[in-house]
Amino acid sequence: MTVPQNMLQLIASGDHKLMRKVNRWPAPKWIRLWAIAATRAGDGWLWYLIGLAILLFGDETRFAALAGAGSAALSGIVLFKALKRISGRTRPCHIEPHCWATLLPPDRFSFPSGHTITAFAVALTLGQFYTALLPGLLFCALSIAMSRILLGMHFLSDVVAGAAIGVGLAVAAYQIFV
Repeated sequence: MTVPQNMLQLIASGDHKLMRKVNRWPAPKWIRLWAIAATRAGDGWLWYLIGLAILLFGDETRFAALAGAGSAALSGIVLFKALKRISGRTRPCHIEPHCWATLLPPDRFSFPSGHTITAFAVALTLGQFYTALLPGLLFCALSIAMSRILLGMHFLSDVVAGAAIGVGLAVAAYQIFV
């Protein structure tokens, strides 16, 4: 085996060990509610509400901020749809049953996490324009990312890759629209 194959096998092994622990963990009710709420927020409506608030109450950079966040999000959606088809990675919830989560995944493939890409792309783009909002936006993005693992929708590496892609898109979008 080559070094990249060994590395991918090591990552997959770690992903599967964590998946088994998470899928068998009877999380406290507050964590269950938080994970479900975070994932539902990551379906898009949270970003639309934040965008509307910035549109109504933002300063003179609001149009650039929203254009940057929207561009980063759209680029992320195109990218994750293509990468999911290429990777064809099975979701954790299709490999092993989860002991409490019953959400249905939005599609068949796991890699990378589209919720995480979008969350980091939007949160960090807006956070660069509105630095006072950055801690709250990061909390939202991290909550969405963690919820995807806790609900058995994604492996850790799917979420890490999604966050990295989202950060890259946010940095690029800010540079273009600043």
